[in-house]
Amino acid sequence: MFEKPFINKELLNQIIETELKPYVKKIDEEAFYAKRYLEALGKEGYFDGDGLSEGELMLKRLAVIYETAKTCMTTAFCIWCHLAATTYITHTDNAALKREVLPKLLKGELLAGTGLSNPLKSFAKLETLHLQAEKTDGGYLVSGSLPAVSNIGENHAFAFIAEVDGKEKVMGFVYGQQKGLSLKPRTGFVGVNGSATYCATFDEVFIPYAQVISTEVDRYIETIRAHFIAYQIPLALGVSAASIELMEKLAEKHGTLHENINRYLPVQPGDIKMKLDALYYRLEKAVETNRFAWDELVDIRLNSVYLTLDAVEASMLHNGGRGYVKSSVAERKLREAYFLVNLTPTVKHLELMRQKKNEPVSANG
Repeated sequence: MFEKPFINKELLNQIIETELKPYVKKIDEEAFYAKRYLEALGKEGYFDGDGLSEGELMLKRLAVIYETAKTCMTTAFCIWCHLAATTYITHTDNAALKREVLPKLLKGELLAGTGLSNPLKSFAKLETLHLQAEKTDGGYLVSGSLPAVSNIGENHAFAFIAEVDGKEKVMGFVYGQQKGLSLKPRTGFVGVNGSATYCATFDEVFIPYAQVISTEVDRYIETIRAHFIAYQIPLALGVSAASIELMEKLAEKHGTLHENINRYLPVQPGDIKMKLDALYYRLEKAVETNRFAWDELVDIRLNSVYLTLDAVEASMLHNGGRGYVKSSVAERKLREAYFLVNLTPTVKHLELMRQKKNEPVSANG
């Protein structure tokens, strides 16, 4: 899976072995943020697409997220956050952001998050926008609060969308140390506590025009939404693959004859793998053909979460008592899967979009 020659798989595995695997338990239990791992990926060119087509670059990034998620979905989620922010700057018409910020994002010199959970829900009329902006000389003054923005910190940055004078919208890019912005750490989640998640409160934060991503937000969202959702899919595929590996290792350890009682269970690793391969094939084709069809990606994204729920439940059953131990791999994957259920767009939101697939999904509904 993800075997296209767009990445140095051997080097990636080395970085995972040295900068991620030793810290997985600490990430899960102590909210440790694997910043060095993310920076190493950027330094070695895993975010950059020099010489690659748009489809090839996406496959490369999907592979990095997938391989990371097999080991630690929390950190893979952080990669998704960063790549979402990178996508925003890639597609902006703001030359200053492209010139000054994009190279830093691609090299991992600046890490960033995506503050679009609330806006995406507001576009579907599930929430109202939490941020308000007022036009002022040279830019905007932004106020309000976002309850949870991940992969950020004082030396990071993230995107946001605010309502302007109750009529228009503006999408901007804000730095963690900007005056008027306060960040309060958020932990205590069932999982992904090592995701550098903060409550971000804006108190008349000045956003100059040089930090404006778009003032035509409805149109702009249409250009980036496929990337936003596509980069989430390997999170699910990676967790599913790791669950399959756990079950297969158990079968190898206990044999395939009568002593392997797991063979009596209704769901076997081969059943999950067949569905996993089918979803990957659909994703690969959607990307390779540069179709990025919205309805297809929504369906793949939704089915990938349902597959992951099946995979982690099967893994828990196959692991038996050894899985029912706090911080066992099977138990951690179970919690990771339930995070995917609630990752924006949530399963409920995805089901809504699938039911209304003939309606435009934009800021106007």
